[in-house]
Amino acid sequence: MNTVHTYEEWLGKMIEWRRYLHQHPELSFQESQTSKFIAEHLEYYGLEVITNVGGHGVIGILQSGRSGPVVMLRADMDALPIQDEKTVPYKSQVDGVMHACGHDGHVSTLLATAGYMSEHKEDFTGEIRFLFQPAEELLPGGAAKVIASGALNEVDVVYGIHLWTPIPVGTYASTPGAMMAAADDFYIQLTGKGGHGGVPQTSIDSIIAGSALVLQMQSVVSRSVDPLQPAVLTIGTIQAGSAQNVIAETFKMSGTVRTFDEETRYIMKDRIHTLAQQIAAAYGTEAEIEYIMGYPPVVNDEKEAARFFATASKVFGAERVAVTPKIMPAEDFAYYLKEKPGCFMFVGAGNEQLNAVYPHHHPRFDFDESAMLDAMKLFIQMTQDYLKEHA
Repeated sequence: MNTVHTYEEWLGKMIEWRRYLHQHPELSFQESQTSKFIAEHLEYYGLEVITNVGGHGVIGILQSGRSGPVVMLRADMDALPIQDEKTVPYKSQVDGVMHACGHDGHVSTLLATAGYMSEHKEDFTGEIRFLFQPAEELLPGGAAKVIASGALNEVDVVYGIHLWTPIPVGTYASTPGAMMAAADDFYIQLTGKGGHGGVPQTSIDSIIAGSALVLQMQSVVSRSVDPLQPAVLTIGTIQAGSAQNVIAETFKMSGTVRTFDEETRYIMKDRIHTLAQQIAAAYGTEAEIEYIMGYPPVVNDEKEAARFFATASKVFGAERVAVTPKIMPAEDFAYYLKEKPGCFMFVGAGNEQLNAVYPHHHPRFDFDESAMLDAMKLFIQMTQDYLKEHA
């Protein structure tokens, strides 16, 4: 491959790839054809390719031929179980499945970044690993399995980018330290004794116990957590009862907890367990509790976050670069940052003129595809700046 493409030509390729992937989405842990698509393109650009990484993951390796650090760049590749409601030529062709979070754009961006770097190998030192990670959207997530496979061995730094429609195209954001929340889920069942609604004295009403628990759980954040530490507890589902004149034997509820530090995370877990057990006992019911520790918080390395602000300001202009506030959605990129220094970055992809205004995970989600070129440039310059510092 002797052709050297311009940035505009790479953008054209990214749009083509992204639209193909958007039409052919695959759910978490099922990304076999997406993986094949990625591997074929990486091989075309002359990279060493490793497949079946932590499942359907793929790694492309670029050896510069000169000694230096190992830089890893990551993109996620899975879609969501959502029906695509957009009216566009590249609408999903898979019923009930769509790329509603931009992962098709992430794959396309990283493929183009790999192709660009392979054409400009003389501009880089050391080794660059392009990680295409499966199953970001579904617990237990793909990142932990990727790490268990040894993919981070010898890696010195890791960078990830999310095309982000809440901020407009042409803007860029990150933050030092905690950026995105840990996401934990709970499932609680209270079991009493069912009976006739007209003779409650012969029963143990699980709905009364469950209602008390719902109300008391609202005090966890306000009375058990340091008010300077953000936390959210949301009860998302309640299921109980079968008829208006029947006392329900079981009461089920589920919810999610979002936090930014490990101490608060475990305080929330302990308090939910304690309240469920104590309130269940107080009302004569029995509690079964399943508490799932999900993704940890995304915590950027301070030095690498500073690199983002310097690099993005140099490439795009300081007036376009901002510190993002903490946000409650979670990301399994957090696992990489627990192992290695690195930075997770937002590249603005919202555009009202293109109707790219819907939130992530919405049936009409779309993004300004020109943002992929911004993301590509950011990946390239972050890598170059890191390698220059560590030459």
